[in-house]
Amino acid sequence: MQVQLLGEVTVVKLPARVDAISAGEVETAFSEQIAGGARKLVADFTGTEYISSAGLRVFLATLKLLGKNEGRIVLCAMQPFIAEVFDISGFCDLFEIVVTLDEAVAALS
Repeated sequence: MQVQLLGEVTVVKLPARVDAISAGEVETAFSEQIAGGARKLVADFTGTEYISSAGLRVFLATLKLLGKNEGRIVLCAMQPFIAEVFDISGFCDLFEIVVTLDEAVAALS
């Protein structure tokens, strides 16, 4: 995973798989950023090919943590399979999802 700061927006580039094996690492990355004061997060799915229910739970936990800290998260660059998982699970209603990283950063600016 790679974390990048673009102005006031923290971009977390996710791994190829967000599953039971990597979910803890992803959750830690988000939690550390929030604990460090980040309030505007982007989850960049550019290289992500798979997400499991464990991965979905990470995003739900991150959303709740950001809500307590008056923060926001925008998701971007989802592959079709990832977008379908978010849609079927109803998570599309919970998250702002855009096509590109530029759109995600703009949505938080």
